[in-house]
Order: sequence, then structure tokens, then C-alpha cells
Amino acid sequence: MTVRVLLPSRDIDLAFPSPVSWDEGADTIQRRWLAQRNAYGQTLRAALQSLHDTHGIKARITFRALPFTPMAKLYLVNHTEALFSYYTLHRRPLDVDGRQIDIYDANPMELVRLFGTDSTSDDTAFVIQSQQWFDSLWESVTADLTTD
Repeated sequence: MTVRVLLPSRDIDLAFPSPVSWDEGADTIQRRWLAQRNAYGQTLRAALQSLHDTHGIKARITFRALPFTPMAKLYLVNHTEALFSYYTLHRRPLDVDGRQIDIYDANPMELVRLFGTDSTSDDTAFVIQSQQWFDSLWESVTADLTTD
């Protein structure tokens, strides 16, 4: 099994999470997000290693860094299925070093749409175009990323 993951680069100003007022803790919020991003990658890597240890399924995972903040969540499975959800932005307080900062943050929408190539021609087109979009990003504007 091969898993490829695109995540925002550490070298960009994130669209979210971001402070409502840019002079309030942007660096602290960026560092916090970076730690969460790296923890996500390490957890995913450990889960795939566990899959190998318990079921003998060998998985290779590679992370690449995007030069922008994605506005949607997309999972592509074996060129046959796509799970898709937009992120919705909301304003919320965040405790940073003992003080409250208002930030804009994102959550994926509850409704995740499943597209499959064994469904309608529209679904098939979405899966194919999504895979082409992902591959074009992977092969062009992204850079190697480690989650250590």
C-alpha cells in the first residue's frame, strides 16, 4: 500500500488557523499548528506501521509540502473512490500562553461526499479529475516534507 499526503508547508503564512488581528500571536499560532501537523504525520505513520505489525500489510507513506493552505479535504482511494469535504471557517478564541486570541480556524464539513467510478459518469469524472489534480500538485509545486 502506498499513502501520499499533501500538507501545508511550514514556510507559508497559513490562511487558517490565523489570528483575526495579524499583530496578535501569528508566530505562536503557526508554531502550534506546525506541532499539530507533525503529530498528525507521526500518528499516521505509526498507525500504518501497526497495520504492518498486526496484519502483515506493508505500507509506504510519503509527505509533501504545499505552498498554500488547502480549502477542502480530499481522500483518493485506488483511483476508484474520492471522499471530499470543504472546510468551513469560523471565528473562535484560542488560549495562547495564558491569553485569549481570536482566531479564524477551519473544520471539515460534517457531510463528506463519496464519489466512485462504479457510480454515475459525473462521479467517475470527479474521481479521475481529482486524481489528476492531486498528481499535478505532487509532481510540480510541492516539496519533500518530514514530520519529525
